[in-house]
Amino acid sequence: MAIAGLQGNEMAQPRVFAHDAKSVSLNVTITGTETRGVCLYVGDAAGGTGKDITVIMESGSQATFYAVPAGSFLPILVTKVVAFTGDITKVLALY
Repeated sequence: MAIAGLQGNEMAQPRVFAHDAKSVSLNVTITGTETRGVCLYVGDAAGGTGKDITVIMESGSQATFYAVPAGSFLPILVTKVVAFTGDITKVLALY
């Protein structure tokens, strides 16, 4: 599978920076994760305290990350956000 903008040896190198971001809807498979998961950015967690976020990992297993503060990047590969506690909004999938 060719990745837009990458050629030759660049395609064999791991990607460490996002080249696109899209809003994530709760309990909906994230677009473009058929072969590879995406990292997440949690832009808002009302109340200023960390919130819990439950996801489906790229492997297919479910995991809950506890006390995730607003403005956090989660360096994990997920295909779906299943649930979150409190008022988390503005979650972005990073491609």
